Amino acid sequence: MSRRSNVLTSIAALGLVASLAPCLRAQTYPTPTQSTAPPARTLGHVDKEDIPKEQKKAPPKVDKSAAPTAEGVAEAVIFATAPSTNARAVLKQIRRNGVEHGQITRVTADGRTEEVTYDHRFVHGDTAAKDKIRFDQKTPANEYALVFNEGQVWGIINGTAFTPRQETSAGFLSQTRHGLDALLRYKENGSTVTFINKDKQKNIDLYIIDLTDKDKNTTRYYISAKTWHVLALEYEETPPGADKPVKYRRTFHDYRYVQNTLVPYRTVLYAGDKQTEETRILTVTYGIRMDDTYFQNPQAAASGQ
Repeated sequence: MSRRSNVLTSIAALGLVASLAPCLRAQTYPTPTQSTAPPARTLGHVDKEDIPKEQKKAPPKVDKSAAPTAEGVAEAVIFATAPSTNARAVLKQIRRNGVEHGQITRVTADGRTEEVTYDHRFVHGDTAAKDKIRFDQKTPANEYALVFNEGQVWGIINGTAFTPRQETSAGFLSQTRHGLDALLRYKENGSTVTFINKDKQKNIDLYIIDLTDKDKNTTRYYISAKTWHVLALEYEETPPGADKPVKYRRTFHDYRYVQNTLVPYRTVLYAGDKQTEETRILTVTYGIRMDDTYFQNPQAAASGQ
C-alpha cells in the first residue's frame, strides 16, 4: 500500500500511523531542555515560521483527496507530537509529570501590562479530572499559587490557603479544558471529536475539528494539514458576571522538540479581537519526581486530612 493512499479513509489511527511513521522516524530531532524564548514577531492566526526546520524538510505525506475523519486528524496530531509506533503510550510515559518555567505578558482589566514569571507543575492522572496541577506566579506586586487537585481549586499565598476569585478560578480551569492536552488525551478523557471542514488561512491548508468533553465544553482546533501541528484553537465562555459569552482564541508558535515530544514555546491568547496574554516557555522538563505536598491544601495538611 502506498504511504500516500487511503490514510484517513481506513481505520483512522492505525492507517495514519502506518503512513506517517517511516517519514518521521527517519528524522533526528533535537531534545532541548532549556532555551531562551525568541523575540516577538507579528502575531497572526497561523504562521509559516512556526513550522520547525525538520518538518519543513520532510513533512508527512497524506492523500489530500481522501475524506478525512475527526479521529484520523486527532490521531495524526498525537503522532506528530510524539513520533513513534505507539505515540499515545510515549506521551503518557514522558509527560506523566513535569515542570515548565516561563514568562507571561498579561493585559489587566484596567488596561495595564503586567509581567509575570511562572512555574507550572503537574502530575497527570488516568483522566484530566484526576490531574494535579500547581501554577505559581510572581508579579512585581505579589506572589501566589493556584492549585487543582482532583476537581478542587484553591490558592496559596505565604503558605496559607485562600479561595480565589471566581474569574481567577475560571481562567485557571480554562487552560486545562481548552488546551492542547485536551486533544492529546481525548480518548482517556472520554471526549468526542467531530470533523468540521477543510480551510485555508494565509495559504496554509487546515483541518478543523471540534472536541467536546464530558461536561459539554467544546473547543475548536485548527490543524496544519502539512505538519499536523495545532496552530490555533477557539472556544466560547461566559465570564463570571458577564451577560453574554466571549469568544477566545489561542494561537501556538515556535514548536520545538523536548524529550522527543513536540512543545509550542510561545502561545498567544485573544479575547474577542484583543490580545490579552502572551506566554513564553523558558525551560521545560518532563519525567521528574515531585513531592505530593506541592499539591496539598495547607489547611487540610495541618489538620491531618
